[in-house]
Amino acid sequence: MTNELKTASVLAFERKLDVSDALLFSGVWDNRRDHHWQPVSIREKSVRGTISNRLKAKDQDPAKLDAQIENPNLQTVDVAALPADADTLKVQFTLRVLGGVGEPSACNESAYREKLLATVAGYIQNAGLGELAQRYAANLANGRFLWRNRIGAEQVEVTVARLQGGRAVSEWCFDALTHSMMELKASPADASKLAELAALMETGLAGKDHVLLQITAFVRLGEGQEVFPSQELILDKSSSKKSKTLYHVADIAAIHSQKIGNALRTIDTWYPDAQSNGPIAVEPYGSVPHRVKPTVSQKKKWIFTTCLMAGY
Repeated sequence: MTNELKTASVLAFERKLDVSDALLFSGVWDNRRDHHWQPVSIREKSVRGTISNRLKAKDQDPAKLDAQIENPNLQTVDVAALPADADTLKVQFTLRVLGGVGEPSACNESAYREKLLATVAGYIQNAGLGELAQRYAANLANGRFLWRNRIGAEQVEVTVARLQGGRAVSEWCFDALTHSMMELKASPADASKLAELAALMETGLAGKDHVLLQITAFVRLGEGQEVFPSQELILDKSSSKKSKTLYHVADIAAIHSQKIGNALRTIDTWYPDAQSNGPIAVEPYGSVPHRVKPTVSQKKKWIFTTCLMAGY
């Protein structure tokens, strides 16, 4: 007589890549090693735009439709940009790599928990965490966490420093634009450095060492160019007169930690069409909302999802 395994109705995991908000600063590329960086501030701008959204034309009077199109699209938005004498954006955040991979923080079925831990332990014993660590490290090296700030940049340099006792004890520097965003592999020049960083992150995921990293990216965009912090989600539209509100920390433009975490866990290539579409963020259902299509990974996906739990 066998006991049927009952699925837990309460099952939760804690993230293993613990990311801070990323702060934005401005400066000059040639002096990027100096400490004199000015915070990027956010300012309001009121603009008179045109109607660009698709209007409902069915059963509409053409005269009324023309009147709608002729009306100006008045809006107040937040903007962030480099000063006129600065050509480089500096983005900085910290990352803790935590152990206890695959161990649920809450589970109301002891038999299910034991089976889950045994399955994850078997995976770690057979496959290890090296491939996962290498993919996480690749997303640090290629600057994926910069999102729109990376597009069209002339130069991007990413420095990853390991912090111990409040100071950097080791450091790796990468030319981000030479790294593939599709294959999650290092350029030949940076292969050894990426392997060292991945090995360190693997020890953190395995719980063998305390791993705290400081990531600093320098992005050469051009003097006075617009930069892109996170945009706030305003649920109560009546509380704000602005159509776009940007995120800041103590009046310094910033990127949400959730957005940084999403970029770092964009490592899933275990699904159909991954070769043409590229990696997606690790999610329980493998969904990609901006593509309006659920992308379901192959059968091994569930154990990777269980193991990662990097940014929920």
